[in-house]
Amino acid sequence: MTQSVAVDWTDEDETIPAQYIDIAERYVREILAVSIGHTSAHAAAVVFDSQCELAVALTEAYRRCLPEAQFIDFDTVEPAHILDVFAAFGPGDLVVLIQSTNFRLGPYRIRVELFKRAFKVVEHPHLARMEGEQALYYIDSLAYDPAYFRGVGNALKTRIDAASGGVLDSGGEQLVFAGAFEPAKLNIGDYSGMTNVGGQFPIGEVFTEARDLETVNGRVRIFVFGDISFSVNRPEQPITLVVNRGKVTDVIDSTPAFDEVLARIRADEGEVWLRELGFGMNRAFTQERLVTDIGSFERMCGIHLSLGAKHGVYAKSNIRRATAKYHVDVFAVTHTVALDGEIVYRDGAWQV
Repeated sequence: MTQSVAVDWTDEDETIPAQYIDIAERYVREILAVSIGHTSAHAAAVVFDSQCELAVALTEAYRRCLPEAQFIDFDTVEPAHILDVFAAFGPGDLVVLIQSTNFRLGPYRIRVELFKRAFKVVEHPHLARMEGEQALYYIDSLAYDPAYFRGVGNALKTRIDAASGGVLDSGGEQLVFAGAFEPAKLNIGDYSGMTNVGGQFPIGEVFTEARDLETVNGRVRIFVFGDISFSVNRPEQPITLVVNRGKVTDVIDSTPAFDEVLARIRADEGEVWLRELGFGMNRAFTQERLVTDIGSFERMCGIHLSLGAKHGVYAKSNIRRATAKYHVDVFAVTHTVALDGEIVYRDGAWQV
């Protein structure tokens, strides 16, 4: 379970409290030992910056957990130096990326290149988007409970893969999935049998989508969406999406910012598909405990969906990947989730 410390945070506070750095250290140790499986038999490097307090706090936590690692300040060295360090590493060695924004050493993100070399990777991007209490929520989200993530995650995958349909109730509105789902994918911190070990943290998600996108119909109320700056945007009241045959055909109680998102999708793709069905599992993030970074908040305990034709994991015969440009996360007001008529989510928690 995520353990929070009672902290009196004010707008004048700029430094993350010392007790939260201690908590971050404990969670990082769990990630490295249990999820990543790193040992002193392998080399390690931590590439960091100091452009925000959360990055500084996490760097200190990793210093305590990896005293033998090389620590490299991204802002004070040439890219060639970092590449030289990586060149000396071998398969199974560890690289941690602590980024106020996101690091690039070339045309591709570093993580992609590191995985090609069979390194283990832990990535913490876009930390500068989370300040004040949000930084504390982010630290809470790093808690790794293997019994919960692996137990509930695998149970959800089993139920999803066997289901012939499902219903998302978002408080008086229902989104109906009237057909089977694609084989669910896991992001639960268990990399057994996987080619790549690690990824972006925090973790906690099982995701799928309808095999036939046109079997999805109904309405869903969303309380947050990713805006054009890739940040969490929370309207004053939930927005209702009307979905017909897998496409958003109408919107109720929209906002100018959300209208802009839809306009961009329609301009480039012609229509707004609803694709990903994400079962978020991270209990540190809720409807009340938000963080601005959409990539982190995506793990929120509840349901998120994606708008736009882009989804690199599942191929669809009627959607060309070359022309699919958008994958915009939206977060449902999640009252209940049912698979084949059996409730799997209620009262803010998974029931499997």
